[in-house]
Amino acid sequence: MLFGVAGFGGYELFSSKKSAAAAREVQIAAPANEKQSKAKASFHPSRISENDLKLMANAVYGEARGEPFEGQVAIAAVILNRVKSSSFPDTPSAVIFEPRAFTAVADGQIWLTPNESARKAVKNALNGWDPSGGCTYYFNPETATSKWIWSRPQVKKIGKHIFCR
Repeated sequence: MLFGVAGFGGYELFSSKKSAAAAREVQIAAPANEKQSKAKASFHPSRISENDLKLMANAVYGEARGEPFEGQVAIAAVILNRVKSSSFPDTPSAVIFEPRAFTAVADGQIWLTPNESARKAVKNALNGWDPSGGCTYYFNPETATSKWIWSRPQVKKIGKHIFCR
């Protein structure tokens, strides 16, 4: 008889209840978020791929077209701040495509062709300009549907977006 244990990486099969129980105990004792338990390597903009640069411009365009240039740079900076944080994925594309992270992904605007302003905003953020002041979240109070986002400490408003920690 085989016993299955659902885990972080899928299912494992064991030949005894004792082995399955032991495996389950190890999984329960594991950290809830493995990436938070290890130090993140220092971030450097030169490590960002061309694909990530393009996706960042797409995200900035999808999230902030029509916003002041400073607000577009702030959106790019939030993506980079997340990449630098141990609480988020290690690459811009992984940050952008994290479930429920960006409206532009959810509604398909991520695939719109970015304008030159969005591309320049990404370059400015990569060169160190962070108008968000180190924030890792932002939202538009006119369109936000998440009650949770209102609980985040608000740092500043740029255009229609409020930037939060």
